[in-house]
Amino acid sequence: MATVDVTVMGAGVFGLSVAYACLLRGAKVQVIDPAGVGTGASGGIIGALAPHVPEQWNAKKAFQLDSLLMQAAFWEQVGARSGMPTGYARNGRLQPLADVAAVDLAQARARSASSLWEGQASWDVIPAPTVDWSPPSPSGQVVFDTLSALIHPRQATLALAAAVTALGGRIDLEGAPQGKVVWATGWAGLDDMTAKHHRLIGSGIKGQGALLDFDARGMPQLYADTLHIIPHNDGTVAVGGTTEREFDDPFGTDAQLEDIIARVRRAVPILADAPIIERWAGLRPRSRSRAPMLGVHPFIKDAFVANGGFKIGFGMAPKAGEVMADLILDDRDTIPDDFKPDRSL
Repeated sequence: MATVDVTVMGAGVFGLSVAYACLLRGAKVQVIDPAGVGTGASGGIIGALAPHVPEQWNAKKAFQLDSLLMQAAFWEQVGARSGMPTGYARNGRLQPLADVAAVDLAQARARSASSLWEGQASWDVIPAPTVDWSPPSPSGQVVFDTLSALIHPRQATLALAAAVTALGGRIDLEGAPQGKVVWATGWAGLDDMTAKHHRLIGSGIKGQGALLDFDARGMPQLYADTLHIIPHNDGTVAVGGTTEREFDDPFGTDAQLEDIIARVRRAVPILADAPIIERWAGLRPRSRSRAPMLGVHPFIKDAFVANGGFKIGFGMAPKAGEVMADLILDDRDTIPDDFKPDRSL
C-alpha cells in the first residue's frame, strides 16, 4: 500500500468497523494495533445484541435501533467477504416477568415498541413457553422481543478483520500513522484522554462471563435475574456478566463469576449440569457520558476518535462505522450530538 488515506489505531470492533466502512467507499486504509486483532473487549464471549427498552426515546436509542436493524446485512456481507463465521443470529430474546407490576410495565413498553420500532420488530408479552430452555417465570408471562440478536464476539471480530484485508486494507502490529487518523483504542484510550484533562473522561469497566458446553443453537437468548444467557451457533452458551468499577485484577475471574454461574443454573435449570469451557474477564470502555464517543478527537489535532462502546459496542458498530466514514471522508457530520466527544469532557 503506497499511500494511506486513513489509519485506524485499534483493531477492536469499533476500529475495524470504521476501517471497513472507509474501505467500502474506496479509501486506502491501514489498521495498527500492537496487541493484535480483538485482544480487548471485542475478544469477549457474550455477544448480546439487545435493544434499550422502548421508552423515553432519545437519539442514542434511535441510533442503536438503526444499527441493530443493519446487523443482518452487515454481518452477512462480512461473512461472505471473509469466508469466516460471525455467529450472528436474530433469534429474539425471552425475559421472565416477576409479578403483575412487571407485566403491566412490559405491556406499556409493548405499546411503545409498536410505534417506536416502526413495525420492524416487536416487543410482546406472552405466556411463558413450556419448553426447557425458557426460564421459570413467577407471573407466568414473559417478554419476547424480535429485535434482539446475538453474535460471537471473537468470531465476528476475526471475520471483520479478514473482510478488511479482503478489501485491500492492511492490519499491522506497528507502523507510522498516515492520512487521517482515528483513535479506537478502547479503555486505554479513555485513560489517555483522562490524563490530558482535569476530570474523568472515561474508564475501563470490568466484566466477567463464562462459556458453557451446552447446545441450544437456534433458541432465543435469555435475560433472567439480570443475566445475559446467549446460545451461540457453535453449540456453546455464554453467560454474564458483571459491571465492576473497582477491582484488583482487571483480567482475572473471581467469586463474582462463580455467583453468576450459580444464578444461571438456578434461573435456567436445564443448564444445571452444563460443563464450564472457559471463564473470561476483561475491561470494556465506558465514557463518562455513557454514550459512545464518535467524532473529532478532543486532544489530538486533525484526528478522530471512536470509543466508548461499553456493553453495546457490537450493537452500535455497523452504524458507528458509517457515520465515522461520513465525517472522515466526506466531512459530513451525521453523528448525534449526544455522541460528540466534547459531551464527555
